[in-house]
Amino acid sequence: MSEPLKLKSPADFIGKQGAGVISFGSGQPDLPPPKEAFEGLTIRQDLRYGLIQGELKLREALAKEYPDSTAENFVITNGASEALDLIFRSWGKGQKVLLPRPYYYSYLPIVEMAGMVPVFTDLVKGRIDLADFNKKIKDCKAVLINSPSNPTGRVEEIETLREIERVTARLGVYVVSDEVYKDLIYERENYHIHGSHVITVNSFSKTYCMCGLRVGYLWSADKKIVDDVCEMKTHTSMNTNLVGQDMALAAMKVPKEYARHQLEIWRQRRDFIYKGLTDLGFDLWKPEGAFYVLPQCKNPREFVSTLYQDFKVITYLGEWFGAPDRIRLSYALDIKQIGEGLGRIQAAMKKVRVF
Repeated sequence: MSEPLKLKSPADFIGKQGAGVISFGSGQPDLPPPKEAFEGLTIRQDLRYGLIQGELKLREALAKEYPDSTAENFVITNGASEALDLIFRSWGKGQKVLLPRPYYYSYLPIVEMAGMVPVFTDLVKGRIDLADFNKKIKDCKAVLINSPSNPTGRVEEIETLREIERVTARLGVYVVSDEVYKDLIYERENYHIHGSHVITVNSFSKTYCMCGLRVGYLWSADKKIVDDVCEMKTHTSMNTNLVGQDMALAAMKVPKEYARHQLEIWRQRRDFIYKGLTDLGFDLWKPEGAFYVLPQCKNPREFVSTLYQDFKVITYLGEWFGAPDRIRLSYALDIKQIGEGLGRIQAAMKKVRVF
């Protein structure tokens, strides 16, 4: 058997493809972006500097999707990741941030690089435990919510989200709501967390399958948040890609049927991989949104290494997400590849003890 890889982070796998590799790694939709996104591009005109806050037409279009909003409530960023980075760095060092665990693998580094202090509330069956949440939120500056969740695929109950709204409003704690998967919910409509203390983060990567454009945004009713983020962005990335903003604006004009059709494809894949993994004996939560599964696994580091080295299958270590006894798989690939990948996983299980 090959010596296990010395895996440090998802960077060990991001971008690796071809040569027979099946990747359950990056959450990058393989479905096509809407054709409307490519129509009428003005690349020659958009090689200038743009507004730090983002182009007005795009912000005005977004404002129509957020009640009681104007273009001034938004900042267009280089993906949702930059929005999160700017938010936390604008608050200064030493303050506490509550993170539900398991968490998206970038959350912890973003908080720590901002000089803030992470506090964890462990999910129960993939969902927030309000009793533990209420105990730990009291002395925090903010909480970072991700529903639907990467890596769990779970969606928080509406009443849980409303209780979080109420508690944080009463305590004066910010809620940073990462809603990049809000259009990928299988069980119900999205519930938009709202309030003057809420900062919403979103992007065009998942809904419109345009990850590489790196166009995201944040919304806040708090003008100081918007101003502080813009000031910081002025001295870091400056404006967000203007061609990408043009494409994002064009994508917003597609019929709602586009998203509904995509959702049905994701649902079929969810059902396929969930059944496949449970048939192999894995214990996992059934995803209610996004496109991830997080099965329990003994010897996860050895298993992930063996899958890649001997079977050309990429999976992610659960420890990167705060779940050391699990592995994470993205099902952002077609069913034929998922089926082939499941077959290779079954073969790898003969080499590594996973239960």
